Amino acid sequence: MEKVKVSLIEDNKVIRENLAGFIGLHEEFESGVIHESAENFLNSFIPETSGQTHILLLDIGLPGISGLDAIPLILEKLPGINIIMLTTYEEEDVILKALCSGACSYISKKASLEEIIEALRIVAKGGSYMSPSIAREIVNHLMGGRVSKATILTDRQREILQKLVDGKSYPTIASELFISVETVRTHVKKLYKVLQVNNKTEAITQYMKGQIR
Repeated sequence: MEKVKVSLIEDNKVIRENLAGFIGLHEEFESGVIHESAENFLNSFIPETSGQTHILLLDIGLPGISGLDAIPLILEKLPGINIIMLTTYEEEDVILKALCSGACSYISKKASLEEIIEALRIVAKGGSYMSPSIAREIVNHLMGGRVSKATILTDRQREILQKLVDGKSYPTIASELFISVETVRTHVKKLYKVLQVNNKTEAITQYMKGQIR
């Protein structure tokens, strides 16, 4: 059976070493690349090796580019990777921004090593995982939280939405942003999910009504 390769971006050396070592003790997992910053991870990207990573544990409070801002950059290079946020940040707007940017799971650093391993197993099987305190924040949001849709749209999503409003096609948007058409489609799908719409017309309608600023 193929092992699940888990990479890690974490600036705290003790956490980095303890986590990598503990993951390596489980036969279904294999330690991938380990970096202390998102820049180092992105700059060392080699498709033949980095592309094998299945799951990435990503901190938010990193030197240089934050983990939050790194999510779309990482997904552009590795669209198939599963990003799990592992962080001390438990604020509602930060959680939602991470999830809407493409992270599949969110774990508090208060979690035990055993809980992190359980999260890895769930994600490896195609699921998502939230620490209980994180799940509570999501529930609060769904029951009338304070975060606007504009707050949780990424800069790239807002940029693409504006171009859709301007009537530009996917190939044109891809050319102007120097990304692939498939990447544009991926961003649009996530954008629809954030706005809770089913198509471009509904998204543009929300924009024109001033519901997205």
